[in-house]
Amino acid sequence: MEWLDALILGIVQGLAEYLPISSSGHLEIFREILGIDLPSDKVLQFDLILHAATVCSTIVVLWPMFRKLCVSFFTFKRDADFYYVCKILLSCIPVAIVGLCFKDYVEGFFGSGLTVVGICLLVTACLLSFAHFTGVREISKYGASKGRDIGWLDAFIIGCSQAVAVLPGLSRSGTTIATGIILGDKRDKVASFSFLMVIIPILGEALLDIKDIIGDPAAQGENSVGALSLIIGFVASFVVGCCACKWMLELVKKGKLVWFAVYCVIMGIICLLWQ
Repeated sequence: MEWLDALILGIVQGLAEYLPISSSGHLEIFREILGIDLPSDKVLQFDLILHAATVCSTIVVLWPMFRKLCVSFFTFKRDADFYYVCKILLSCIPVAIVGLCFKDYVEGFFGSGLTVVGICLLVTACLLSFAHFTGVREISKYGASKGRDIGWLDAFIIGCSQAVAVLPGLSRSGTTIATGIILGDKRDKVASFSFLMVIIPILGEALLDIKDIIGDPAAQGENSVGALSLIIGFVASFVVGCCACKWMLELVKKGKLVWFAVYCVIMGIICLLWQ
């Protein structure tokens, strides 16, 4: 992979990870446009590095909240922040099960064309639209402050939606935020929870993958991504992700997700026609 391709894909990941338009789906789209042909395992390796970069963006943007949660959890304060982290851990269980039991099956969807991406983008559009109109109804009925804090069952259900969103084209942020809004949770709480809940599974998988790359000589072969491309992609994804994360937090509060549903419909149809 050329460094310019890695730069473009890093920018795409930084934007699409936080906006509800599916980062994995858009990475597939741009790989198709750029003519990048890599084995599915190498595709997944590169995507994981980019996702790790946006996770770092989340930590930077939400640092005051992240630091507070870590202090509370690791000192066992048993306060609201401690239980908030416990809810995040609960939400990670479904995606951990998918990663451990269905990893090979999921890998098969990456680099396999745009049909799955197009279908999943249309599903994302449906979720965002439903969440939008549900939210509008609640606001008109109860006021803009309507909503509850994320409960234990809500955390698990949102975690299940994150597990399903491993498919390329099904937006992780869009799916989890839409699920929280549909459940009746506060918009700003859902957005922060959605961005924080991905930290553990992505960083854990990325560290394991880096270990495999270093320890496997075949990973450095002809079809490997290359260290320079990985670094450039990581930096681009991190910088753009910091800006996109702040932007998305404001968009969720203002309830403007329906426009992303329109975008997902257009891109989904284009993907299906392209394929």
